[in-house]
Order: sequence, then C-alpha cells, then structure tokens
Amino acid sequence: MAQAMAAEAGSGSPVVGGPEIVGIPIEFLLFGATLAGVAVFHHRTFSVAAAGLLTIIAYKYFFTGFPSGPGLSGLLDHLWHERIIISNLILLLLGFAVLARHFEDSKAPDAIPRILPDNWLGGLTLLGMIFILSGFLDNIAAALIGGVVAKHVFEKVHIGYLAAIVASSNAGGAGSVVGDTTTTMMWIDGVSPLEVLPAYVAAATAFVVFAVPLSLVQQRYSPICAHCADDLKVDWTRVGVVAFILAAAISANAGANIFAPHLLGIYPVIGLAVWAAILVAAVVRRPNLGVAATSLKGTLFLMSLVLCASLMPVEKLPPPSWQSALGLGFVSSVFDNIPLTALALKQGGYDWGALAFCVGFGGSMVWFGSTAGVAISNLYPEAKSVFRWVRHGWWIALGYVVGFFVMLNVLGWHPAEPHKSAAPAEATTH
Repeated sequence: MAQAMAAEAGSGSPVVGGPEIVGIPIEFLLFGATLAGVAVFHHRTFSVAAAGLLTIIAYKYFFTGFPSGPGLSGLLDHLWHERIIISNLILLLLGFAVLARHFEDSKAPDAIPRILPDNWLGGLTLLGMIFILSGFLDNIAAALIGGVVAKHVFEKVHIGYLAAIVASSNAGGAGSVVGDTTTTMMWIDGVSPLEVLPAYVAAATAFVVFAVPLSLVQQRYSPICAHCADDLKVDWTRVGVVAFILAAAISANAGANIFAPHLLGIYPVIGLAVWAAILVAAVVRRPNLGVAATSLKGTLFLMSLVLCASLMPVEKLPPPSWQSALGLGFVSSVFDNIPLTALALKQGGYDWGALAFCVGFGGSMVWFGSTAGVAISNLYPEAKSVFRWVRHGWWIALGYVVGFFVMLNVLGWHPAEPHKSAAPAEATTH
C-alpha cells in the first residue's frame, strides 16, 4: 500500500483525502504528536518542532503529496507559496525584539511606576494599556512593549500575568484590521473593517474576566514598584525612535492595503518597513542587533509550527457555524491561526466579528498559540511551559468562553454573504 501511495504521490497530483486513523488524517496526528512533544519537552521546543516538521514533510513527500503538488517540486512550490507569511513573521518578530530593546534602553519603562497605581490596579492598568495599544499597533509590538514594562515595574513576573499580557494584546487586536495578522488577512481578502469591529464586545468581556484576577495574582506574587529614582532621565530621542518604527509599520500596512494591495502578495511589506525604519533610525540611535540574534531560535521555532500547520489538510474542518467558530478558537491555541483564517475566508459564511475574536484571542490559551506569545517567551523563557501556562492562566480560557457567549447573546450570529467572487484557492491564502 505504501508503495502504491508513493507512486501516486509522484505521478503528477497529490493524493486527495490521505489515509486516516479513526477518521483523523495522519497529518493531524503527526502535528498533534509534535505539539505534545513541545508541551512535554519545553526546554527543547525548537528541536521538537523541527523534528516534527521534517517528519510531516517526509510523510507528505512519500505518501500524499503537498498542497501544491507531489515530490520535491510540490514542496518547493508550497514553500514559495508561504514565503510572504513566513518572511513577514520572521522580520516582524526580530524587528520588534530590536524595538523592545530600544524602548527598554530609553529608560521610559523605569518611569512607568510614576503613572501606575501602586497596588493591584497598577497591574490592571498596564494590561489595559496593552489592550488599547494593540488596537492600532500589531499585537506582537503591544505584547513586547508590555513585557518590557512588566520587567521594570515588577521584581518578578508571574507566569499567569505573562499569559494576561499576551491575552490583552490579542484581545485588543481582535476587532481591528491593523491589530492582528488574522484580521489583516480578512481586510486584504475583502472583509469590511466594520464587520470585524463587533469582536470587541467579546474581547472587552474576556479582558474583564482574566485581567482582574491575574492582576491580583501578580500583586500577591511580586507587588508593583511604587517609586523610581528621582534623578531618572528618559532618553526621549530613543522613545521617538520606537514611535517612528511603529509608525512605519502602521503606515506600510495601511498604505499597502489602500493603495497597492497587490504588493502584499509579492513582498513582506510590513516586515521590510520595520527594518527599513530601524536602519534609518540608526543615524540617531544605534540599535542593539544582538537581541535579534538571541530571538532567532524562538522565531525559527514558530516558523516550524507555522509550516507544519500549512501542510495540514485544513479542508477537513467542519462547515461554518457558531459552534465551529467557537471550536476554532480552541484549535487555534495549538494550531496556527493563519491557515485556519485562510480556510474560513475560502469557505465564507462566517460571522467575521465572531471569527476574528475566536482565532485572534483563542491562541492566548497556550504560549505558542499566537505570535505574541512566542515573542513574550523570548523575553521570559520560563513561559515556555504549556502546563504552567494553562495551570496559572486558566482565567484566559474562561474569559474566551464567557466573552464568546456574551457576544453571541448580545449581537447574535450573523453569517456573512460571500464578500467577493470565487477566486483560486492559492489567491485566498495570502
């Protein structure tokens, strides 16, 4: 059987509907084993993810073929197809690591205690700032800025609070087409920004559910610093560099979507804009490129999982409904939400506000479920434990469920009509 399947995989077209075990495609089982390995061997996450990726590639090479075709040519075509998403995420993760160091070196985080309440409300206020910031910035940047500030206002940061930082950034970006990769994908694909906006009903509800208790947990674990040195001097030029880099990212994102959307399928526009701004700003403040090198391993870990997810037969997912949207949120905590979002856009018929919340916020439930979580784990390596993340951050899963059903009861489920005419599958996954 294996030889026959291998012959079919090399005969000119990929196998449609590969082998399954109890109705589950083998690719999903291999990916599940990879994620389980990441959870158990959290000190060897990159090695496990890379091994899982190579295993999945070998399986598809010999047995089922790749989404773009069989054999080596199919693999190369698939990698070419995914190049924009992969390169954008690599550039953004490394660029925002440099941005976060600029912000830290400016000494501005040391001044934060002056404006934050000196009790548990200080932690809550910081989470609220991250939520708001993520609405008009990429959630990766919002999470990293929040993580840097937390390092300066707490002697020790509780893993539950780290999860809350990630959840705040994902919640804040869920209703904005410039706040999260998934909502940006929807915008690029033709979904109106107004259709995504209702996600904030669920996101705000979820924020209240997890932010208050996890701020109290952090205050008991390590109280917020009430004072900082009176002679502290903030390097406002470096703060301006941070603002300049963020403005470049926002301008590139919005400008390309409005004036030249075709460029988004040709170049990693946002990532290139971030690095161009970093290099231009080096004239006034030299960037610490060493932090990008330090973050490289964590970034490659995420890329391995993204590539694993892109090789999954996502067409096996259930048809659109509020139940399937709710389920996608849980799936996105361990399964990259980019191909999930691409599939939903391809299917059509979703309530886009509900879907934006589910795929955007759902990844917060596990540390590697979102790029913001991976970025925070580069700052706080102790966060790379699924068991500790879930154990101490279970309030986030509760917030997800409560937020979803509040939105469902307040706004209802409004499946959208197809927002554009049918297009080739490859075009819809950018």
